[in-house]
Amino acid sequence: MREVYERVQPHIRYPMMIQGSMPRTEMLDRFRNTPHAVLFGSSSFWQGVDVQGEQLSAVVIDRLPFAVPSDPIIAARIRQINEEGGNAFMDYQVPQAVLALKQGFGRLIRSQTDRVVLAILDNRMMRKQYGKTFLESLPRYRMTNRLDEVKGFMQG
Repeated sequence: MREVYERVQPHIRYPMMIQGSMPRTEMLDRFRNTPHAVLFGSSSFWQGVDVQGEQLSAVVIDRLPFAVPSDPIIAARIRQINEEGGNAFMDYQVPQAVLALKQGFGRLIRSQTDRVVLAILDNRMMRKQYGKTFLESLPRYRMTNRLDEVKGFMQG
């Protein structure tokens, strides 16, 4: 996240903030009150965040929100499902990640007038069979991979 922040900083003309540079509540207040601000944060940052209206108009997700399989609780659950003859990846990990993505998307859409862009950069969405599960789980949306269409949407 920090590397991306540093790489894009010279090219973005808007105020930029990065998680960890100040206390969370202060950063959120500053973000809410700074027009056109860009905030860089990890997946843990967006949980419990409520920013309504035009101020939160786009979220970029670099990777699908799969839980870390080495986490002891996650590892135990995976082991249990596999030992019982299930497929832990499809029966547990994918549904959990889908839920996390839906919750994140839900933070973008707070009213019928909200216009937002959710950019998912993880090519597994299109490359892997389970990507369809993620796509179908989201509310009705328009999908594109063309930057000019995204620009037009954001300007209109």
